[in-house]
Amino acid sequence: MNDSRPTVLYEDNHLLALLKPAGVLTMGDDTGDITMVDVAREYLRVKYDKPGNIFVGVVHRLDRPVSGVLLFARTSKAAARLSDQFRRGTVRKLYRAVVETSTKVLDAKLVDWLSKDRTVNVVSCVPQNAAGAQECILNFRVNSQGNGRAHLDVEPTTGRSHQIRVQLASREMPIVGDVKYGSTSHSGGRISLHAFHLAIDHPTQKKRIEIVSKIPLDL
Repeated sequence: MNDSRPTVLYEDNHLLALLKPAGVLTMGDDTGDITMVDVAREYLRVKYDKPGNIFVGVVHRLDRPVSGVLLFARTSKAAARLSDQFRRGTVRKLYRAVVETSTKVLDAKLVDWLSKDRTVNVVSCVPQNAAGAQECILNFRVNSQGNGRAHLDVEPTTGRSHQIRVQLASREMPIVGDVKYGSTSHSGGRISLHAFHLAIDHPTQKKRIEIVSKIPLDL
């Protein structure tokens, strides 16, 4: 990836949506590796010849091994209003996932309670009354299947860490390449999960914005 030339999916004075490649962090961690925040800032600095610190507001995240639509706010007003939409659940998010099993269930609503162990960065299904448990809900439908794998269109209605990965794995449908949650396939740090559609209310205009990323050919 050329850090100064990302794939721009949407841009205006308040918003910037980029295609996040698998393997790139959304925000910084202890590794010090380049992040999509870095990429967004450099893109804006070069395009608009902006000196100094450039505001890039993080309003949601994609896990490092996940690819797809990643939205940033370019103003503090947009950041606050978008963050509120994510909290209220008015943002629509669609993902394509390839899982390591075929299924007779063609569509379903999954409801679980999840808890994250931050010391090892692993999320687990837990009882509702467990300490730190958070309710997680997603819907999925089978897009196609064959050769022991299923291609799912997934719509989470909550936005918890590792949610899609854990909820599918708990039904014996680990995402291809997600060895952390039971996959037997190794794919060099990438998993077969792509965020291909994001719909929001524009933070300053009275219109709905739909941002779309093409689904990779192998998904």
